[in-house]
Order: sequence, then C-alpha cells, then structure tokens
Amino acid sequence: MSTEDESDPAFPSDSNRYGAVLGMTLRDYFAAKALPVILVDSSSAEETAKRSYQLADAMLRARSQS
Repeated sequence: MSTEDESDPAFPSDSNRYGAVLGMTLRDYFAAKALPVILVDSSSAEETAKRSYQLADAMLRARSQS
C-alpha cells in the first residue's frame, strides 16, 4: 500500500479561490466504494481499511493502463 496519496482528486471541480482542490482524492473515493464488498467477510476494522486501499490501488493501476 502506498504511503503518500498522489492520485487525482475525485471531484476536481471542487476548489477554493486559491486553486487548492478540496475534498477526497480518487484513491480515497475508490477505497470508500470498495468498503461494502470487503465488509462482508472482514474480521477487523484495520484489515478492512487495509484491504479497501489495496483494492483502490489496484483500481488506480488498472485505470492508468487503459
């Protein structure tokens, strides 16, 4: 799992007057979307979070290859 999130913003049109992007990254968005599937057979909160971000990282890799 990567330690620094350098993915694109999930909602890039959401920015403040200084140009800083507000809100979650695309990696965070993918991880959140993966949660319902992972929660079905997860044993702990830590394991669930770890697996969510592993799936999000795989989704970002697949996205960059298309």
